[in-house]
Amino acid sequence: MKVLVVGCGKIGVTVMSSLVDEGHDVTVMDIDPQIVENITNIYDVMGVCGSGTDYNTLIEAGIESTELIVSVTSSDELNMLCCYIAQKLGVQHTIARIRSPQYNVNNFGFLRQHLGISMSINPELIAAHEMFNSLRLPYASKIESFSQKNFEIVEMVLRDDSQLVGVPLMNIRNKLKQNFLICAVQRGEQVFIPAGDFVLRKGDRIGLTASLSEVHKLMKELGLEHKPARNVMILGGSRTAYYLTHLLSMAGINVRLIEKDPRKCDELSKTLPPRTVIINGDGAQQELLLEEGLNTTDAFVALTGMDEENILISIFASTKKVPKVISKVNRRELIAMAANLGLDSIVCPRKSVSDMVLRYARALENSKGSNVETLYKIMDDRAEVLEFKAGADFRGLGIPLRDLTLKKNILIAGIIRDRKAIIPTGHDKFESGDRVIVVAAGSRLNDLSDILG
Repeated sequence: MKVLVVGCGKIGVTVMSSLVDEGHDVTVMDIDPQIVENITNIYDVMGVCGSGTDYNTLIEAGIESTELIVSVTSSDELNMLCCYIAQKLGVQHTIARIRSPQYNVNNFGFLRQHLGISMSINPELIAAHEMFNSLRLPYASKIESFSQKNFEIVEMVLRDDSQLVGVPLMNIRNKLKQNFLICAVQRGEQVFIPAGDFVLRKGDRIGLTASLSEVHKLMKELGLEHKPARNVMILGGSRTAYYLTHLLSMAGINVRLIEKDPRKCDELSKTLPPRTVIINGDGAQQELLLEEGLNTTDAFVALTGMDEENILISIFASTKKVPKVISKVNRRELIAMAANLGLDSIVCPRKSVSDMVLRYARALENSKGSNVETLYKIMDDRAEVLEFKAGADFRGLGIPLRDLTLKKNILIAGIIRDRKAIIPTGHDKFESGDRVIVVAAGSRLNDLSDILG
């Protein structure tokens, strides 16, 4: 598919790189000629220097044959105008990065209808929701939801004393009462789609699927139940902090936000909920964090604009036995480093945005059949979890799963039928209209039929 990516900042490069990896014909556009030159020297893409709102530049970029445009410049207004012009020039599918709360809260429905925007992406809001989900289940390092939150995949690291360590997977379901499935295991650099005889070890990062109610029951049975966070400390007054504070406040959670820029503190005091405590100070100073109650807070979230600062201060918070620590890290090379240093709740906004764009692009590639409804990268991007809707023409309907021949490293992790989550066994069968959750390692799936060997 021919894709035009306008704006080659951090988000744009991540989206472009993911699309190239998937085999799309990508053209990039930016107003900075040096940025365009650097990208075209590294990646197999065509580059055009100019504005996404300029007719002649768009024609030079091949807009007339472009199937999808992704505008992710730093300006919301420019992104919306770029998508509007592209749509008028015949591009059927347009994605705009829209970050400002004033556009996202009340006006997007109107803007989408009148500007022809197919989808908006807001990295800060996406990251805030991801962090909020992680705070909701403190024992998990990452949580992703499917089928309107009827089904979830939870990533967690096995501690030394976990009941799951040393037990073959075939025996775990008998040992524990809850209905769940361990669908992926990361051990060092390797990711396994485990069979029944797979034995878990301490330090393994596992992905398990279940309905939300079953997840809570399972963690209670494993002795991992935590009291819900009632007090959260946030470092950095970014847009992500703004969205996260609103989500936490709506859930009745107290927030203390530390920001060293006095002007930003003044702005936040006017826009955040009244119960938010805003502290003007440098959160890199350990004494300030301790004075503001780091030792007694339920959770700490590092949201400064510097990955290194987020990592270091998060490590300090962990040494103070804060029950839940979340770090925002954008650079891929630092994500692995942070994990090796013991931080297991890491949120990368640009990666989350890339997942959304990839899901949309894959659905466009297959306009018929069982399109990708949801897509998440898990286990440090080494595996994917996808949600498909089983169409009436899917050739696997009505056949017991044990009789289906699946491709290697493919696992059916769940079926949602009439809003009921099913952890499948070999006796279960697909029905038309089912939402099917698939875990895949080493395979690129566009359609549910792709799982069949």
